[in-house]
Amino acid sequence: MEAYTDFASVYDTFMDETPYEEWAEFLHKLIEEHGISEPLCKRNDADKKSEGAQEKSKTAVETVTDVLASEKNLVLDLGCGTGTLTELLYRKGYDMIGVDFSQEMLNIALSKKEKSGSEILYLCQDMRELDLYSTVGTVISACDSVNYLLDEEEVVETFRLVNNYLYPGGLFVFDFNTTYKYECVIGDTTIAENREECSFIWDNFYHEEEGINEYDLTIFVKEGKDGLFRKFTETHYQRGYTLDEMKSFVEKAGLKFVKAFDADTHKVPTENSERIYIVAKEQEKMK
Repeated sequence: MEAYTDFASVYDTFMDETPYEEWAEFLHKLIEEHGISEPLCKRNDADKKSEGAQEKSKTAVETVTDVLASEKNLVLDLGCGTGTLTELLYRKGYDMIGVDFSQEMLNIALSKKEKSGSEILYLCQDMRELDLYSTVGTVISACDSVNYLLDEEEVVETFRLVNNYLYPGGLFVFDFNTTYKYECVIGDTTIAENREECSFIWDNFYHEEEGINEYDLTIFVKEGKDGLFRKFTETHYQRGYTLDEMKSFVEKAGLKFVKAFDADTHKVPTENSERIYIVAKEQEKMK
């Protein structure tokens, strides 16, 4: 299965009503409340407070310690897509890394980076094979990226990799679509949208036994001056999970579960929650 290939070119068009700025602010507050990563403005304030202190030559050990400490301010956007949320968090002062499996989506993210002048590092990787050059203080994964992991063992292994690359005491915040959403809300429905330059038909098929939602996308994009449309299709698969399942995956991966929120209300999740945020922390390196 190939996903987010041709679809990447119109992804931002159809996601233009997504409240990315609200998501970025919510994640920023969670990082401030539970995390160790700091935006640049706070680091600058700390530097100003230390001005005037007596200068001294640093030992090799102190220099290495400073380098390692800087890693806690790195924030990884896992499943970053076209980089919209990554850019917003960068503007809030975080040192950002974006990882996505689709090179086509990353090409658009790189175009945004060139336009904005940001210093985001983008890596084309499968989250199931995450491979970073250092630890990071925070990992976020938004917009149901985790639901593309169709096997429970894949989820646990991905979370283990996240845990491995988290700085001691680091934060992991992710969202996921629930089984309820696929079973009762979007499963076996058709969604369509018609715009001037492009249109899509989104057919959902819920496979109850496997707990997997298949959605077939048919997209029409106007190309050239003759007004003709190009048609292309993609098939995506996502699996729904319950909160209890996700909590168990977090704990099996060696992470500490902190709390969960309904993504829409930001309150305690209910049995009818469609998307849930989970906050978890690295704990083993603290021992």
